[in-house]
Amino acid sequence: MSSQNASQKVVSVDEQFGGGERETVDEDGFTVVAETPAFQATVQEETQAKVDANHPDGIADASQERIPGVTLAQEERIKAREAELERISAQAELGEQEGRARRARDVASERSAAWTRAFERRAASVDQSLSPDNDPREMLSQDELGAVNEQAGRLAGELDGWSRAAISRRLAQAVRDGADIPSAVLDVKDDLEAAPGQIIPIDRVGDVDRGEVSVEGTVVQLWDAPDPAVEQVGLIEDESGKTKFTSWVRSNPKIVEEGERVQIRGASTSWYQGRVSIAVTGWTTMLFPDREAWWE
Repeated sequence: MSSQNASQKVVSVDEQFGGGERETVDEDGFTVVAETPAFQATVQEETQAKVDANHPDGIADASQERIPGVTLAQEERIKAREAELERISAQAELGEQEGRARRARDVASERSAAWTRAFERRAASVDQSLSPDNDPREMLSQDELGAVNEQAGRLAGELDGWSRAAISRRLAQAVRDGADIPSAVLDVKDDLEAAPGQIIPIDRVGDVDRGEVSVEGTVVQLWDAPDPAVEQVGLIEDESGKTKFTSWVRSNPKIVEEGERVQIRGASTSWYQGRVSIAVTGWTTMLFPDREAWWE
């Protein structure tokens, strides 16, 4: 009776640990093993397994449709880990690129601002009104400043490439020099329209005191080229007037058609028998506002 109780105590201990064999006795008195013993890894073995799993040579290839030698649960963990590593790597690379681009833009902006102020200070040695440190708007009355800002906003919508602030400074300087608001507006508009790179009315081409202008108009007539060196010759017209234009073969110009609207930037000017004309050179840019992109 006591041996039977002892045997029951041993069995209960085995069940408590869950790691040994559960044995039974058949009708002939032979011991029968009910299931295979469960083996548990030691701490050292578990540590080594983690080291091996993180070694580059020991990481399974997650690019395959199925990873051989692992269960579905293990495969999901491996692929999830690979995806997370790729995401972290992509974010790090993108952040580094954006950081470099942002720093480059900041540096370029600072240099551009510095160069602009340096140029304005050199120009101020000739004309004090161009100094960045001299803002004539500060010397106007409240009413004058309001009128100047209103007219500057209107002119900024009419003149390409000029900001409202730049125009208001010029208007304010004209008012300080004694002009009333209407006269200042007309004078400043004339000056800015004739500035380099600004498209001007064709009837003002002869008023520009430099050898290069930009105009926009419609080609109203084309003539036969009088010389093999001439690509095209004709008349271009806008609301203010018209003038003769010539394009040279060596400049490799774009071909225009009668009735077509064209913008000619950086054309050279010349005079013949008291009349001004323009010529398309290798430095000239020709744009066609009404053309489709594929046609250009």
